[in-house]
Amino acid sequence: MSRTEAILRLLLALFILPCNTSISSAASTADAFLHCLAAAIPPNLLHTPPSPSYSPLRLVRVPESVTVFTIRRSRKQLATHLIAKWQEIAPALPPDLYLRVVVHNQDAQFQSLFLGRCDRLVSLMRAHFSDLGMVRADCEEITWIQSTMYFAFHSSFKPLELLLDRGNKPDSYVKAKSDYVQVPIPWHVWESTWTWLAKQEAGILILDPYGGRMGSVAPSATPFPHRKGNLYNLQYYSSWSENGTDAFDKHMAWVRGLYKQMEPYVSKNPRTGYVNYRDLDLGRNELGDNVTSYAKARVWGEKYFKGNFERLAAVKAMVDPDDFFRNEQSIPPLPAAKGWNSM
Repeated sequence: MSRTEAILRLLLALFILPCNTSISSAASTADAFLHCLAAAIPPNLLHTPPSPSYSPLRLVRVPESVTVFTIRRSRKQLATHLIAKWQEIAPALPPDLYLRVVVHNQDAQFQSLFLGRCDRLVSLMRAHFSDLGMVRADCEEITWIQSTMYFAFHSSFKPLELLLDRGNKPDSYVKAKSDYVQVPIPWHVWESTWTWLAKQEAGILILDPYGGRMGSVAPSATPFPHRKGNLYNLQYYSSWSENGTDAFDKHMAWVRGLYKQMEPYVSKNPRTGYVNYRDLDLGRNELGDNVTSYAKARVWGEKYFKGNFERLAAVKAMVDPDDFFRNEQSIPPLPAAKGWNSM
């Protein structure tokens, strides 16, 4: 048995199996299992100890039916104007209404998920964003699980079994970078991005709104620090299937070039990013004495986690002091000399 397999089996024995066996079949629910699992995690290994208002593991209930829509507006249909307005409207929408923008080629797609029925959504959109011109015919009422298909596979009618397919079938190369926008980007800047999006090698831009529940949690309450004060996350995304350095260089240059152009209009000191859009341009780990250098890792780590990075490194030092589990951007163990007085 390998060391990795032994550690994974130990974690299974410590946390998962006791919860499976301690919950009777009559009372076995996802809620009960997660409550048990949360209670099994040692409090000193949590980023923040559990409290009545926060649990490290939680379920969110959704209604039987949700409503989705995708509305496309071209540059000629005032897409620039709509994106500029969206920046201030979307983060302030009711918490059960999510409205993102995907900008591709010469149009913007406004995609929504609403935890409710179409009639109510139409009323909300008229009140908050009438310029978009949303009508009832744009709605599609589906179940929540179907909405995951809608956003992942662009159709709510595909078989749900696709969600169970964990096979690794890469058929393209991908590069993504991200920013946090804290002040609305001016109209003329959005107008200038159409030139970038008209290029043959152009990718897409994805604008995900924050606000709502995201802004109600303190930045230090969880490892994820990008809370109040952020309007939305801006992702620069490119994928291509051609092999060779020419295609690689062309697509990477597009992402990096547009990212550089947007620098004056996004978060600063540091210029932050979203950890799940891994960006090795921000920095890579370096080893010293076969352990990841904490000082080097801070370069990229504080862009993802801000002031929470040191706390995460302190936890890493407790559970994996030898840095066995590591990659180009894994959390390093905090050097013993630095300590952490809150652990």
